[in-house]
Amino acid sequence: MLIDFFYTLRSAKLPVSIKEYLTLLEGLQAGLAERDGQPSVEQFYFLARTTLVKDEAHFDKFDRAFAAYFKGAQMLADFTQEVPLDWLRRTLELELTPEQKAAIEKMGWDELMATLKKRFEEQKERHEGGSKWIGTGGTSPFGHSGYNPQGIRIGGAGRNRSAVKVWDQRAYQDYDDTKELGTRNIKVALRRLRRFAREGNELELDLDDTIHRTAANAGLLDIKMVPERHNRVKVLLLMDVGGTMDEHIHRVEELFSATKTEFKHLEFYYFHNCVYDFMWKHNRRRFSEKHSTWDVIRKYNRDYKLIFVGDATMSPYEILQPGGSVEYNNEEPGAEWLQRLTHAFPKYAWINPEPQGVWGYRQSISIVQQLMQQRMFPLTLQGLEGAMRLLSK
Repeated sequence: MLIDFFYTLRSAKLPVSIKEYLTLLEGLQAGLAERDGQPSVEQFYFLARTTLVKDEAHFDKFDRAFAAYFKGAQMLADFTQEVPLDWLRRTLELELTPEQKAAIEKMGWDELMATLKKRFEEQKERHEGGSKWIGTGGTSPFGHSGYNPQGIRIGGAGRNRSAVKVWDQRAYQDYDDTKELGTRNIKVALRRLRRFAREGNELELDLDDTIHRTAANAGLLDIKMVPERHNRVKVLLLMDVGGTMDEHIHRVEELFSATKTEFKHLEFYYFHNCVYDFMWKHNRRRFSEKHSTWDVIRKYNRDYKLIFVGDATMSPYEILQPGGSVEYNNEEPGAEWLQRLTHAFPKYAWINPEPQGVWGYRQSISIVQQLMQQRMFPLTLQGLEGAMRLLSK
């Protein structure tokens, strides 16, 4: 059984070796995959990942291979649920006419927060199809699978994208920086930003001149060296992940992979929707291993080119309002942090994977464009060339 599992991991292009496989077997013999004396799938998952995967960049590949081999078994984190799951189980689909939708009044931010707190205190059971309580399929501003022009989505998936806050625990995946590119156009566009400079006395082989000189020397090897060229462009890449960005994973992975190939001096961090007082390097540990935004600003020099990658699609409150984050209660609005970053790194641009034709219909994109001084470009070949041309000035 485990031999087939081993070959499944190899087929998924995970660099697992025979030695690591034998270590897994030793762990099984020692009872490390047991809990209270009984075999545990969860313990086996962690044992297998610990012994077989030596690089965190391969965790997502391992999870997919593990789930595929064990017929879709998934390891679910033990999140504490603030709202009983039964309240959020959808059993009907709400359909409203445009006139009925127009008749539903929306609350302001402060009123929404105060009312939600009151509902938590008062509600004792599941509700569905109503206009007041936390539930599903109704016109209440709290819950999911219904309709409200401005509410707080709790659980479920977004349909109308009208929620001003999302009360949800989500697991994001790191972008795959080894993803094979379907086209070289992205790399060609990024090269517009590259600048080379000869620095120091380090030498590198001049292959063309060596071949020419050797041929001219009747085949006797004549090695020629030239000063090594160093790519001196420094890039700080901040990438939005999760939520509406899930629709753009493939294209952003291509961009990320090309960026890591083209720029020797690259630093990257993740954020969700808008930048606040911390960012992270690994999405699985985004709350346990935070990187202060102030530390990022202080750590890198002003000569770094700052590139945001995100769809800028969110509630305007997430940008302009303290406490607007969908993840936690941020003390300062995202707009403040965006302004601090663009002040610290004068060469900056925002790459947006959303079609440029929809930008004018989303208030949050317009706000981010203003904060970016209109330095927002679409994730297209022409858009990337424009962004690189701006950053290289």
